[in-house]
This record gives sequence, C-alpha cells and structure tokens, in this order.
Amino acid sequence: MHIDLNCDMGESFGPYTMGHDAEMMRYISSANVAGGFHAGDPHVMRETVRLAKEHGVAVGVHSGYRDLVGFGRREIQMPPEEIHDELIYQLGALREFARYYGMEVQHVKPHGALYMAAARDEELSRAIIEAIQRVDPGLLLFCMEASVTYELAKRMDQPVVGEFFADRGYNDDGQIVFTRAVTEELEPEEVGDRVVRAVKEGKVVADSGNEIDVVCDSVCVHGDTPGAVRLAEAIARKLRENDIEIRPLGRASQTV
Repeated sequence: MHIDLNCDMGESFGPYTMGHDAEMMRYISSANVAGGFHAGDPHVMRETVRLAKEHGVAVGVHSGYRDLVGFGRREIQMPPEEIHDELIYQLGALREFARYYGMEVQHVKPHGALYMAAARDEELSRAIIEAIQRVDPGLLLFCMEASVTYELAKRMDQPVVGEFFADRGYNDDGQIVFTRAVTEELEPEEVGDRVVRAVKEGKVVADSGNEIDVVCDSVCVHGDTPGAVRLAEAIARKLRENDIEIRPLGRASQTV
C-alpha cells in the first residue's frame, strides 16, 4: 500500500515565522505552498519550493482568500469570478518558482475558510474547478470527500484527491470540524494509529463517538498544530510499520 502525506507550508511572511517547514519536510510527500494571499511572500515561496526539491517532495498551490490579517480563516463574500481569477494568479506565482527548480506543480488545495466555503457551495467549487481546467486540467484537486467540491469534480472529470485530516476532528457527516486555531497538543501515537486505520480501513471515530467512513487518498497534517513535528514523525513511523509507503501522487512524483 501507499499514501500521500501532505502539509500546508510556506505560510511565514516577512519577519514572521509560521509552522516548522524544514522539519516537517522530512516526513511528507506533498507540500501545499501558500500562494501569497492568506500567507507567504515571494522569498518564502521560493525557499519552500527549494526545500521541497531538496527532500523529493511534490508541490501544490495552497490558494486562499486575500486575508493576510486573518490568515485566510475568515470567510469573505466575493464573486466566484474573483475566486477563479485569484486562484490562477496564485498558481501562476508558484508555477514559476517550481520551474525555477525544474519542478512541476502537482496539485491545488484551497486553504482554510475558502476550503470550507467551497465544500458547501457549488458556485465556488465550480469557479475553482473551471480555473484549473482552463490553465492545467491535469492538476489534482485536494478536498474532503464529503463535500460539494468532491462531487462536482467527479461530475466534471477533474482529477480529485480525497483528504483525510490527521489532526482535526470530524462530524457525523464526514466533514472536518473547522477551527481557527488548535491550542492543545495531540497524542502522537494515537494520531498515528488513527491515520493507519483511515488508510487501511477507511474508518475514523467522529467527535460524537460514532464510527464513520472516510475516503483517504492523501493525509493532511498541519504544520502549525502544536507538536506538529512529533505528529508527523509518529504518522510516518506508524505508516512504515504497517508497510504503507509514503509517496506523492500524480505526474509530479516523477519529477521531484
């Protein structure tokens, strides 16, 4: 068996540091690189791509609302056409840094509030998918399986990756419980076991205590979760112990 392990990265800005990119890069196979709207800047973006190249990690754009102050975790009311255009803008920036290092962009993953808004809104999801299909239809779209985005991508024949979140709770509908900040450190061994079960059995225990089904094509662990490096190490170790290889998805796996 094999699985992709992804992490949101490149979210520092100027003198402000967010996450543990250099340490996390040792364990993951795909990096979601901030496109500069919710976080990141040109230097941070280039440095993140450089690190990914060095570690054999695929890159994708982590496109968000234009919300540096709120870190993209505040929902903004804006026309779908603007979401469409801003995704292309952010993707274009990452694509050039990827070309700089002889890499291809593997995927698109909406960030934070945009991810959750699109999950329930067909217009937003369509704007995201149509933007991808106009500029590079081979890109993978990362989203929850229990979402409008996933359903619409399937109908529009857009390659789509169902994400499982290692460090977030789930409701009974199979969606993550969205939070602006995680303040408590999770127990790494428990998280690792949870991930292995999601990968092998497609099951997870929701916050209600009920067992639910999940699609797990890629596992996400957030770099700004307290104790993130310990979580990533435990997840990677538990996967290896269960003979599950960590590797990127799609065409980019051949170029990094």
